[in-house]
Amino acid sequence: MAISTKIKALLNLSGKDHTGLAAYLGISKQALSNKFYRNTFSAADLVKVAEYTESRLSFVFPDGNKVIVDSTDFKQGEDNA
Repeated sequence: MAISTKIKALLNLSGKDHTGLAAYLGISKQALSNKFYRNTFSAADLVKVAEYTESRLSFVFPDGNKVIVDSTDFKQGEDNA
């Protein structure tokens, strides 16, 4: 499943919309539409999507250990792809 599909599911589950996400990411609705169409969300975008949907982005190991990624893990102004 493409990351765009998963982000749409997150928006649906959280009751949030594309317009609000675009504003939260600081981009236009058209730029967000392009990200969905091209499936081009950066790591920093994914963290912001998690924050916007009030969820967490994490890596979960088979033994149950988790590493949670949040906005403090990125340098300010850094755009990680």
